[in-house]
Amino acid sequence: MSGGIQWLVEQDDWRHGMVFARGISPEELGLRMGGVRGSITSPITDAEAWNMVLDLATDDDDVVRVGAHGGWSFAVEYGLGDGAGRLADISRSGVEAVHLDPSVDHPPATFSYARDGVNVCSFGIGEEVWRWGDQPDLLLPELVAAGVLHSDGEYARPEDESYRDRDRHTLATIETRFGLFLPRDALENERLPAFVTRGQGRG
Repeated sequence: MSGGIQWLVEQDDWRHGMVFARGISPEELGLRMGGVRGSITSPITDAEAWNMVLDLATDDDDVVRVGAHGGWSFAVEYGLGDGAGRLADISRSGVEAVHLDPSVDHPPATFSYARDGVNVCSFGIGEEVWRWGDQPDLLLPELVAAGVLHSDGEYARPEDESYRDRDRHTLATIETRFGLFLPRDALENERLPAFVTRGQGRG
């Protein structure tokens, strides 16, 4: 599967945090993520972005590549990333924003949704029983319909199911609910506009 977002679970090493935003341009999304205007003058590839992260002067500097598809702008994070910490601000002034974080150092991967400056709903992918935000049960009906959770919020997936199959059901639910689509080829092979981002004092 090369479209949607379910293909993320097929990667042996999902390393990219991703932010989707509806209501702003890709450039504005990059700037709201701390991007420095003009910091990267030519579109770059996935490999070039990772190489740039290794060459940056401080641990608080990262890289994002940006684009648009299906009515959403998207930003792909390289380095530590701070999409989760910036999500409410990214969504200010009526914007919708979704963040997918692989949480490589502290699994599970997480989903977060913000709208108009408010963190609406978040949960771990694979730990959907624990949800938080202004409306933590926003996706509960969809998760129940997909067979991820029971109506009481408890797990519904088979205990012996592989984590990839389990996570694919949740990503499919998020993909359908928000209409998210990021072609795998765009992420891995295309040259996309990019920014160096300045961190917010991450420790």
